[in-house]
Amino acid sequence: MRAWIDITAPAHVLVFRPLISLLRERGDEIEVTSRDYAQTIQLLELHGIDAEILGAHGGRSRLGKARSLFSRMHALRSWARGRSFDVALAHGSHELTMTARRLGIPSATTFDYEFAWLQHQLGCRAATRVVVPEAIPPERLERYGVEEPKLRRYPGLKEEYYLADFEPDRSALDAWEIDPARTLVVVRTPPDVSLYHRRSNPLFPQVLDHLGRNESVHAIVLPRTPEQRDFVRGLGLPSVLVPEQAVDGQSLIALSDLVVSAGGTMNREAVALGVPVYTTYGGRLGGVDEMLIRESRLIPLSDPRALDLRKREGERRQVRRDPAEMLDLLLSGL
Repeated sequence: MRAWIDITAPAHVLVFRPLISLLRERGDEIEVTSRDYAQTIQLLELHGIDAEILGAHGGRSRLGKARSLFSRMHALRSWARGRSFDVALAHGSHELTMTARRLGIPSATTFDYEFAWLQHQLGCRAATRVVVPEAIPPERLERYGVEEPKLRRYPGLKEEYYLADFEPDRSALDAWEIDPARTLVVVRTPPDVSLYHRRSNPLFPQVLDHLGRNESVHAIVLPRTPEQRDFVRGLGLPSVLVPEQAVDGQSLIALSDLVVSAGGTMNREAVALGVPVYTTYGGRLGGVDEMLIRESRLIPLSDPRALDLRKREGERRQVRRDPAEMLDLLLSGL
């Protein structure tokens, strides 16, 4: 089988890493496309995944996003035509499913946040299969034209599948002089360029200031963009550490005492790895976060003083699921 995978954001590199390995172990041929966005290219290189880079993120404005959409779809169509793909796979890339449909290629997309309205209106309608967590109520997807047999659902979190073979690398901390007596906190910045997160997040700067001035803390801040990195560094907070480039974020999470994230993927990675995690997300909560909050595995934060900045002791319970089950769902439309 010849498969085409489109990776458009840093988290998608992690989702598809084990799936690409499984496909290649079966003898399938894989070609990967990507775009220049945040740390996506660096993470592809970090995980040894070769990709054809086509297009870039359109920025914050709707006009920029629209221009990027049409120009990238044209580039994808030109690149994919004549390559005889049997299937096309993506994590929320509406450019891939729309292009694949036009070229007559069966496609599957997966995601775990159901309120990215425009993205799903375009991508889900064009896809052959839509694969989501069971935590997302099916009725929330009907507005995107998703119902049986197009809809496929899986138990748990996607992070439990792609982290199934994960073991932390302690050298991930070697870039800094870490005092083992201090509480290690991993912090993820807000998704400022996302259309579904247009409101500002006033809580996040408060959290950063609270942690950055605490002498009993090391706060490793993982920015999404160079602009965010420069902004955080410019604050000059003594307890804040900022990586120069893409890092092994999963090892940092596993080695930390707690995580504070304004996004989604890092929250769920912490949950999957058994690390306490607080969310400062300012947008509408999706079904997955609603479930995790109900189960007390994700803690909503409204005041930085509520952070429990203790050192954690004892073994953490990681949840592992078989990525082959995820792959079967994605390929069910063939």
